[in-house]
Amino acid sequence: MFRSFSDQATSSQETCPSVTSYCSGPREPQIHSVLPSNRTCPSRSGSGVSSLLPSDSFKYLTWYNIEQHEIQGSQLHCPRIRKGPSEEWLLSRQVGCTLPPKKRVLKKNEWETWLQENWEDCKKLNISFQDLGDPYQVQNFNRILRRLIRVETLWLVDNSLIDLSAIRLPSCRVLNMSKNYLTSFKQLPNIPQIQHLSLAENHIETLDGLSRFRCTPLEILTLKRNPCEFHQNYRKQVFLCLPNLKILDGILKLPEDCSPPENIFSKLCILS
Repeated sequence: MFRSFSDQATSSQETCPSVTSYCSGPREPQIHSVLPSNRTCPSRSGSGVSSLLPSDSFKYLTWYNIEQHEIQGSQLHCPRIRKGPSEEWLLSRQVGCTLPPKKRVLKKNEWETWLQENWEDCKKLNISFQDLGDPYQVQNFNRILRRLIRVETLWLVDNSLIDLSAIRLPSCRVLNMSKNYLTSFKQLPNIPQIQHLSLAENHIETLDGLSRFRCTPLEILTLKRNPCEFHQNYRKQVFLCLPNLKILDGILKLPEDCSPPENIFSKLCILS
């Protein structure tokens, strides 16, 4: 009549725990409503893990492809916008995870998806760490950036970005593009209202193109861990180019930063 402890332990490993125990975090609050709690997970042979996590079924889905919610992009601060591969590609590669059945995913046309994203009304957005590994993902990323006409605070950290010169962010006041692959100020988007700009840990070698921000209200600039930081008279050149700048690399503007760079020829003796 009674099962042994070993039998109970064996049966508990064959069935996944409840989805809510894994999917109750703040980033994906609606995911737990898609999968049933008694779903059996396939085993991973040789990996040391007896079963897949319930969230593995959603790692290739954007939020608007999950059913039973009406969340818009303007309501999310850290949405996932990196589209994953198609189900056909996953099946051909025999990926060891099970996607939700097609009947469980809402079929949305392009217009419904456009309305649900609602990027035009977004004012604060963090789309960092998107892992843009394929050209179609970069294309979708740029498509969303073009719709951010009202965004004021935007974080694009560690997205392997190279050139956003074709993007215009007319209302952006705070932009963080740290840990990308920028090599010039000319590769930045058009940001006429920028006040706080962070470009730390990029590959910017010279200050060419920095003068484009002279007519902007830029007050705080961060260029730490860029090659241009090691140039002679680096701080003087930056403040000379941007007279309205108040803070550079976390340090307030100092009196010596306002003096013009020394001319080496002024120290030479003139012999007659």
